[in-house]
Amino acid sequence: MPLRETLARVDTDLAAGRIPLARQRLRGLVSSFPDDLTLRRRLAEVYRLYGDAAEAGRWMYLEEDRNADETAAFEARYGSPGWRMKALAWRGPEAMAATSFAEGQLVAVRTACAEELGHPVDWDDPASYQDGLEDKYEEAPSEPWTVGDVLTGGGCLVGTLVVIAIWINGVAALFD
Repeated sequence: MPLRETLARVDTDLAAGRIPLARQRLRGLVSSFPDDLTLRRRLAEVYRLYGDAAEAGRWMYLEEDRNADETAAFEARYGSPGWRMKALAWRGPEAMAATSFAEGQLVAVRTACAEELGHPVDWDDPASYQDGLEDKYEEAPSEPWTVGDVLTGGGCLVGTLVVIAIWINGVAALFD
């Protein structure tokens, strides 16, 4: 699906309150166009709707006008340069970055990761920077629950209880 058409669907999804679908579409676009800072900014805006500062900070990390609290939350959640490289989902040379600030951020993360691991790393070779992540961390950094997560879980629970109540009433009606 072309970029403009997908962005139009994102706008439609957001207007209709289908935030998870909009987020999913934007994640796909960022994956396809990792050097498009506008897409990353849009994705950060969606994560702000969830109240997820770390993910907003993740997708705004390459922007000069990023929010310091969101950046700190991202860096805390993805505590090592290797995890940050993985989280940023960049591909290609840093020179492809749209701004000199973004390029500097990418170089800084890659350099810190190479220093931590003791060997060169490359954005296009995830194995080069993911080696040792499993040794250092048993699992990926966990994300705290957001208000959206709690509401979704509560909605699922209520829906399940309603279905059970309807089923029980239906079974009871058979024996009346």
